[in-house]
Amino acid sequence: MAMPSDIGIIDTMIGFPADDFSQYDFIRKQLKDDSTEFEFPVEYMFKNVPKELYGSDNPISATLHEMDRFGVEIGVIGVGDEVSRQALRDHPDRFVGSGWVDPNRGMKGIRTMVRQYEEFGVRAFTAFNAGYNPQVGLDEALMYPIYAKCVELDVPIFSCVGVPGPRFPMWPQHVERLDQIMYDFPELVFVTRHGCEPWEELAVKLMLKWPNLYYSTSAFAPKHYPKAVIDYANSRGADKVIYAGYFPMGLSLERIMTDMQNLPLRDEVWPKFLRGNAAKLLRIGASS
Repeated sequence: MAMPSDIGIIDTMIGFPADDFSQYDFIRKQLKDDSTEFEFPVEYMFKNVPKELYGSDNPISATLHEMDRFGVEIGVIGVGDEVSRQALRDHPDRFVGSGWVDPNRGMKGIRTMVRQYEEFGVRAFTAFNAGYNPQVGLDEALMYPIYAKCVELDVPIFSCVGVPGPRFPMWPQHVERLDQIMYDFPELVFVTRHGCEPWEELAVKLMLKWPNLYYSTSAFAPKHYPKAVIDYANSRGADKVIYAGYFPMGLSLERIMTDMQNLPLRDEVWPKFLRGNAAKLLRIGASS
């Protein structure tokens, strides 16, 4: 049951401490309450956000240092800024790129997906449906060309599902919307992010139903992983639950890995959760 120490962990959501918190401006534009004043728009949900690392002279080294401290071999990062692109160029053995999508850009957005795939070799795409302006439901028509392109490029999509942390409406990310998506795109590999709460039991039911639907643990310290998801990982879902952190956005790796020591996973589940499931979906070889 104890967390093993000899696995090269793949973290499917990690980033770099930026110069400031301007990367969240796209969220602040949609907020209507005093949370616009937070440096980190969902700061009300997190304790001890690692702000001390922001403004680092070398953000790539800062992240690598934390990865090395806690046994994270490979991190999945965005490709939307120069720091991330530099990390991909300089450390292709440590970082894997994930592209971004925007359904409101129509075919321009689809062409951007292709450029990211060709230029940066992205192995996945990322969506934040409640965060689009205007918002777009997970199963709305504007998303379907994106899903089709993911199938065509043979890469998964990681999407936020469940109540969003920022204080704007949750309707785009209702878990039941996944059912129609997986029905219409049986070849699509879809990985949920950010908990699926408060519908995590429904998410488990849908993962049982749909072979290509997965769950990642992003934005949650392990002590707060939903019980339904842990129970599923320990039984029929050992191949479906994937580790994701939230460094440095809301959690430190120290907080995550300290909590991880008490996560009640079965011995045979740990290698899949920490590495194997992500390696399969992202095509990361055993020697990567």
